[in-house]
Amino acid sequence: MAGAMNQVNLPALLLRVRIALLRLGVPACVAIVLCVAGIAAWAWLLPQRAAQAQLMAKPLPAPSTLVTAPPPPSANQNLAAFYEVLGEKRYAEQQVKVLFDLAAKANITLYQGEYKASYDKASRVSTYQINLPVKGPYQSIWQFAMQGLREMPFASLDEVAFRRDNIADTTVEARLRFTLYLKDAEP
Repeated sequence: MAGAMNQVNLPALLLRVRIALLRLGVPACVAIVLCVAGIAAWAWLLPQRAAQAQLMAKPLPAPSTLVTAPPPPSANQNLAAFYEVLGEKRYAEQQVKVLFDLAAKANITLYQGEYKASYDKASRVSTYQINLPVKGPYQSIWQFAMQGLREMPFASLDEVAFRRDNIADTTVEARLRFTLYLKDAEP
């Protein structure tokens, strides 16, 4: 008789479980599943919470072992970096050609510009001012100006003036004033 008790009739057991679940109903079954899942999640997270508490209990590293920020650059280093970015005076005309090439790529009409060179003795920086009258779509003119500044990081866009005769015109006339900041060529 002891051998008969050890053998479980699996199909009969599954049938009894199924009947019990049908008697409980769907909401009760969902509640039971959620409770079991919650208990399993709690049992899984409890050891991790203990490990996190141990980690948080450790003291912070001493300030001497922390990474320190590098010291700020000196005035001479800043000045050297400034002069390093400047364009070279001997290539000023080539920079004007770059502007004309960019205007052609942007499909805007670029008339002959006005140019003025000057030199500041205190900073030892030459400037080359370029006034360009252009004509084309508004967006193309802005793209041309921004592309010019990207191509020549030593340039500034000092002035932009737009003019449109009629509100229905798709093209506008503009006057752009760039200034190139240049250094003398190194000997």
